[in-house]
Amino acid sequence: MTGPVRLGVLRLTDSAPAVLADAIGLFAAEGIDVALQVEPSWANVADKLCWGKLDAAIMLPPLVLAAAAGLRGPRSRLVVPMGISQGGNAVVLGGAAAAAVPAGLPAADAAAALGAWLRDQPKPPRFAVVHVFSTHNLLLRHWLAAAGVDPDRDLDIVVIPPDRVVAELAADHIVGFCAGAPWGDVAKLTGAGRVLLGSSSIWPQHPEKCLALAADWAASQPAMVAALLRALRAAQRLCDLPDRAPALADLLAERLNLPPQASRAVLPGGDGIEHIGFAAAAALDPADGLWFLREMRRWGWLPAEHDLAALLAEVYRPA
Repeated sequence: MTGPVRLGVLRLTDSAPAVLADAIGLFAAEGIDVALQVEPSWANVADKLCWGKLDAAIMLPPLVLAAAAGLRGPRSRLVVPMGISQGGNAVVLGGAAAAAVPAGLPAADAAAALGAWLRDQPKPPRFAVVHVFSTHNLLLRHWLAAAGVDPDRDLDIVVIPPDRVVAELAADHIVGFCAGAPWGDVAKLTGAGRVLLGSSSIWPQHPEKCLALAADWAASQPAMVAALLRALRAAQRLCDLPDRAPALADLLAERLNLPPQASRAVLPGGDGIEHIGFAAAAALDPADGLWFLREMRRWGWLPAEHDLAALLAEVYRPA
């Protein structure tokens, strides 16, 4: 192979391991050249990875599984050798929805209160997630359904890229969102909305982002893949250190144009409602992937003919 490894990321705080590894020379120390490509949406990331415009990407596990299952076009050959982050998403409400749901409620009570308000509206209010096949959508649905809310009837779930959700909430185009950091804290800091809860109150320290590789590229470059994983794991350990968090937030502001105060809040030692974990996410647990697949089937996205165990074994490939 000639040229650098093309690694796709979004403007999110949990892109930190890739950004840090690039900035402090961890990739170079492993003898690999990595070009970070900042994409505008999860759809862009998935399309470029599936069509050979990226070699690797920081991705949402359900999106990787959906692409491999052929739920968004032709089946794509993708593999996931490691996780990148745990937790870090926020459920945010604005306007009348925020006023209707008291702060500080346990997760189940907050879902019940939100459901009561949703059913009182003349038509299902619009609530944003960052992709249909996202941890955000699955966690939101699971949380609401446990309180008797029908996410397909009681609200209108729409897809908005993460860095646009705060503006859409401020403009009253949506009543709330579930998105990754730092956008929940951006909504709080700008007054656009209130963080109702962090996603770890739905599933404690749930798997969030993973590293996805184009399978053919990975098979042809085993040494490069191994070097990429070593560098990212080293970066994850550094991202977990609270004393590095201020500089890391500044680096994310420089490289990804993220508001540093909002990123700092969700990094270890920050004052946010939810914190991101990195190093513990690296080891894949097939049970987590199976949860995503079962939830995707629950909501009618994954046809019965798919063998869940076979699909998981095809995609989840711990190095």
